[in-house]
Amino acid sequence: MKGKLHPRNDATLNPSGNESIRELIERVDQGRRRFVQGSASATLLASAGGLTLSGVVTSVEATSLARADRGRGVGIGFQPVPADTLPLADQVAVPDGYTAKVLVAWGDPIVRGGADYKPDASNSAAEQLKQFGMHNDGMHFFPFPGWYGNGVLCVNNEYTDEDLLYPDGQVGGGYTLEKCRKSQSAHGVSLLEIGKRRGEWAVLPHSRFGRRITANTPVKIAGPAAGHALLKANEYDITLEATTPTGESTDGLRGHGTINNCANGITPWGTYLTCEENWNGNFGSSSAVPAADSGERGKLYNRYGVTANGNGYLWHTVDERFDIAKNPNEPNMFGWIVEIDPFDPDSKPVKRTALGRFKHESCQYVLDKRNNLAFYMGDDERNEYIYKFVCAEKYRPGLHRFHRSPLDNGTLFVARFTSDTGSVADTFRGQWIPLLPGTSGIDGVALRDNPNFAGADDAEVLAKILIKTRMAADAVGATMMDRPEWTGARPRRDGFDRIELYCTLTNNNRRGSSASPSSNKPDGSTTAGSSRPAVDAANPRANNIYGHIIRWREDGDSVNATGFEWDLFVQCGDSATTKAPAAQYAGNIVDDPDGSCDFGAPDGLWFDPYGRLWVQTDQVGNAQGDWVNIGANCMVCADPETREMRRFLTGPANCEVTGITMAPDGRTLFVGIQHPGEGGTAANPTEFSAWPSSQWATRADGKPLPVGRPRSAVVAITRDDGGIIGA
Repeated sequence: MKGKLHPRNDATLNPSGNESIRELIERVDQGRRRFVQGSASATLLASAGGLTLSGVVTSVEATSLARADRGRGVGIGFQPVPADTLPLADQVAVPDGYTAKVLVAWGDPIVRGGADYKPDASNSAAEQLKQFGMHNDGMHFFPFPGWYGNGVLCVNNEYTDEDLLYPDGQVGGGYTLEKCRKSQSAHGVSLLEIGKRRGEWAVLPHSRFGRRITANTPVKIAGPAAGHALLKANEYDITLEATTPTGESTDGLRGHGTINNCANGITPWGTYLTCEENWNGNFGSSSAVPAADSGERGKLYNRYGVTANGNGYLWHTVDERFDIAKNPNEPNMFGWIVEIDPFDPDSKPVKRTALGRFKHESCQYVLDKRNNLAFYMGDDERNEYIYKFVCAEKYRPGLHRFHRSPLDNGTLFVARFTSDTGSVADTFRGQWIPLLPGTSGIDGVALRDNPNFAGADDAEVLAKILIKTRMAADAVGATMMDRPEWTGARPRRDGFDRIELYCTLTNNNRRGSSASPSSNKPDGSTTAGSSRPAVDAANPRANNIYGHIIRWREDGDSVNATGFEWDLFVQCGDSATTKAPAAQYAGNIVDDPDGSCDFGAPDGLWFDPYGRLWVQTDQVGNAQGDWVNIGANCMVCADPETREMRRFLTGPANCEVTGITMAPDGRTLFVGIQHPGEGGTAANPTEFSAWPSSQWATRADGKPLPVGRPRSAVVAITRDDGGIIGA
């Protein structure tokens, strides 16, 4: 999720000297250690595809994790793969008894009439509109009703490598609107029908369900912020050849496109949620950006990291929609959760403003026993926050048939993690703070009376809170976290019947880095990612290179709870490090033998229907420096009860492993490989990697893999004996 055109989001409110969780865990006798048990309330049905708008998707009952592995003492049944250290193997490695094959790669046709990928990257913008997008990330497989093997795979395409996207690179021959349109067409979401053909997974490129949602696709704006003045951008007629102002406004009810689509979520009614993350980097300005202290717009740009030069994209130089000097409200149209119906190719994506605006990383739903519905989200930047959105109404199947979305009405909360002792050993207390007009900030002033959110009535105040979510979280004193990324919910099954959530905290090189710590200012004026907080209970390591995973249980097993208990599931690290103090960098990963599953920079996180936790990593991927012992990026599998971890997969050079979903029968795992060979240039695109052609001559369906450039791709992983993945 981090390429060279992305801010390095790895660049306190509780400065106490209390012991860290790691210290507490280490001094507790091994026999007394226990972990908070809780529940992901993503049901098996939702994990297998959920409810579609047209009816119930038939799911395949998954074998119990405990039952499948009874007598083994663990719920993981494969032998781990070794770390891929120098010299790197330019391949995807999986355990003995497993096979990985490429399902789809950047540039493959997925829409009717799509052109084949050209290995010199000479496909046009028009051709890219019908091809699989670049740098895939989060994804989900939606089986057709009565699952017979086919379904729609929804895959995020997070960003573009501008040097590899064109034959002559970003600026060779000059930057043109054609180049801009190709980049915009490679962003967004790819929807493709897949199924088994002669026993192998294949893309069906002539399916009516194949489509691309890009930076220019018409979208709707819904929820409490829809129609607000800050969402009234300039309207344009957009074609491949021009961006033409109409002289009208979008009215805050419609817009164009989704960009920087990182992780994802689903709903219990069978729709896909794509999360807009580092969208700020796609904007730039033909003149100076308003200063942070110059008024509402400058302060808003500052808090969300919008700058004159963007993050290396040049869209604003040829497309005035992305020039904030000419279209100042367009950045406010991004940073949302976007809902997509995979089974209605004619439907428009909908940006759901009730879930807040920030650098959304994922969106995990939980349905509790009382049918209360909530969605849990991370904001991926240093010193940002963890959120949940609780729907106002109980969930009822078929609600969408009456054009009422549960995602448009409810309450957005932000988390505060404390060092107060929990009810179980080694746990602590936390609080959910509602971001509502009447909520008091840490200065005692209600948000409705805070100048940042002032409005004619509480409806306008709420709209501003949702558009300026980060600033509202600053005002109420939420806990700054070490880059909150994917959230995951443990399935309730086999005697486990609690609500238990997990969130990856990738890293934070600013944590504890200053003798004079600084926090996000409660007036919302802090530049994005700039604070240097002290260590605290939930983020206990200074210069947190390797990251950690936090988890919590909702009080009363209700998503409506305003309190929770939390612990640290794992602190990642390198057990072979020679750095001092070693305890800061070694982590506390449970593996056998010790050190066999060292990993860092946890990013992707997902529970399969059987209760296994899968964690994907996002570090530089070159096995150098801090990663010389850990090696290339990888994916590990964890048992949430014992915390045992085993490495399941390693990726090719300079890639990120990100995106994961499973076929309903549990016998195929789909995993994303993003930006292999990052750092290559148009002059030497395969300098660091030629994957996937370096590993395979053909895709899973037998079609050839062209040689020429490294390509992000989705791989399909199966067991050679046809069994359940991971068992």
